[in-house]
Amino acid sequence: MTLYHGIFKRDMHIAFKQKAELVQPLMFLLMVVTLFPLGVSPSPDTLQRIGPGVIWIAAILSSLMAMERLFRDDFQDGSLEQYMLSGMPLPAVSAVKVAAHWLVSFVPLLLLSPLLAMFLNLTVDMYIALVLTLLLGTPLLSLVGAIAVGLTVGLQKGGVLLALLLIPVFIPLLIFATSAVDSAALQLPYHAQLAIIAAMLLLAAALAPFAIAYSLKVSQN
Repeated sequence: MTLYHGIFKRDMHIAFKQKAELVQPLMFLLMVVTLFPLGVSPSPDTLQRIGPGVIWIAAILSSLMAMERLFRDDFQDGSLEQYMLSGMPLPAVSAVKVAAHWLVSFVPLLLLSPLLAMFLNLTVDMYIALVLTLLLGTPLLSLVGAIAVGLTVGLQKGGVLLALLLIPVFIPLLIFATSAVDSAALQLPYHAQLAIIAAMLLLAAALAPFAIAYSLKVSQN
């Protein structure tokens, strides 16, 4: 347990040490959410209608920027190889690193969500639905994204390939998340959409650490 705690602390320390890379995805997200209405319409009704989709698309695109560094430093400084040689279960190490990544990449997004909701004229019901979908959906982004990061960690300019691999995979999550917020806007129940996202998250939490470990072994070899 101490070793896993050490890995978690090391990842958090590296993340906050590289402040530019930490802030960059958040700035990108804010720019997308700010510029998108200017290109469509500043009308409050239009903003309310497109707001959930804009926030979720911005969250997915900004997450791609943050994911690239998930295993990059460990691969470059040899830590990843040491984890494999140490005999520690690599799925558990992967789960710890994904948890640290979610905390530094998506918790700031959740903290910014009230500001984004006000900017896009979301109602209270829509905001509650948005936060619930972000709470369930963003860990799913980290878990599934880490599998692709593991496969591309050894490649030069793997960011483009990462986007090509992940964006189609994230489309179902985008559909169910925006559908939940749209249902909230119409005062309709959205438990079914949340249940589907929760089921996808549980499935990913059970299987993704093993898939991440396998993808890292493939890249390392």
